[in-house]
Amino acid sequence: MKGDACLNATTSDVPLKVLAAMSGGVDSAVAAARAVDAGWDVTGVHLALSRQPATLRSGARGCCSVEDANDARRAADVLGIPFYVWDFAERFAADVIDDFVAEYEAGRTPNPCLRCNEQIKFSALLDRALALGFDAVVTGHHAQLADGELRRSVDAGKDQSYVLAVLTPDQLSHAIFPLGDSTKDQVRAEAAARGLSVADKPDSHDICFIADGDTQRFLTDRLGERPGDIVDADGQVLGEHAGTFGFTVGQRKGLNLTTPAAGGKPRYVLSISPKSNTVVVGDKAALEVGAISCTAPVWISRRGSDEFDCAVQLRAHGMVSPARVRLDPDGGLTARLDRPQFGVAAGQALVMYDGDRVLGSATITATSR
Repeated sequence: MKGDACLNATTSDVPLKVLAAMSGGVDSAVAAARAVDAGWDVTGVHLALSRQPATLRSGARGCCSVEDANDARRAADVLGIPFYVWDFAERFAADVIDDFVAEYEAGRTPNPCLRCNEQIKFSALLDRALALGFDAVVTGHHAQLADGELRRSVDAGKDQSYVLAVLTPDQLSHAIFPLGDSTKDQVRAEAAARGLSVADKPDSHDICFIADGDTQRFLTDRLGERPGDIVDADGQVLGEHAGTFGFTVGQRKGLNLTTPAAGGKPRYVLSISPKSNTVVVGDKAALEVGAISCTAPVWISRRGSDEFDCAVQLRAHGMVSPARVRLDPDGGLTARLDRPQFGVAAGQALVMYDGDRVLGSATITATSR
């Protein structure tokens, strides 16, 4: 089986005592299996993230459902490891769902998967694991760890280093990602060879805690309707919205404008202002971004200089550009892109890379041309 080169193992002769986070999907099942193959003392755990599991997605639509817990338990049975379900619903609601709602209410676009990794899997879960005497947490993320450095997966299409870049060096020192040297097809083939029933289970996608996939309705249910104007850059009213929280910078669909643009050109969301309760729309050209301001950087493998060249990634999948990064006196940073990007939203993460090596991450606060 593949995976030995990715295991961030100790050189001690004493087997590691590891906690395998088992979501019920194929990736976490194979990651746990590889930990067993390594000769470690492995315990499986599934995180119950909702007191009403039916409100989370099921089947091919998402993760964290009742059927996922059952799939995880069956995989643990095949592997012959102890298995537990831990209730993290209260922590998940506070640190992921409430944060998601608050960010949209403030006119920003959050990444709940990134926040879940930061606050749940590598804060709440890891803290409890260490307190119980485990050495590390094993997950099915597609990323690599080498000498304490976080690197991209060999499968570029499945790489998850972006959503892991918020982790600190200390957290990474207690993390193991066994799948980073394998493609998804190889993982599925291995699962089938091991007799794991999740071998062909579809990947989860979208937001697990929005059961029907309707983010705007989810937010409206929690924040209530707050009608306001959709305007162009000159302030001309083009339509009405039910709440600024229902939009994100770069959005094109679902604007419901009453006044068409000249020549029938599409309009995009350019900015969101909860304070004035307005959404500004315009041509795609106005979305061009050349400089990005960020706050709260987390460094994994920082450069020695306060100004350096690297590649920056601005979304979980895509939006990568060479950039010149400058550390600011206030503790933030500014990235000047070598080529412009479009639709960069405040609240998202900017992740810095040197080749496939993650240098660090920061939260986007503002953009300019």
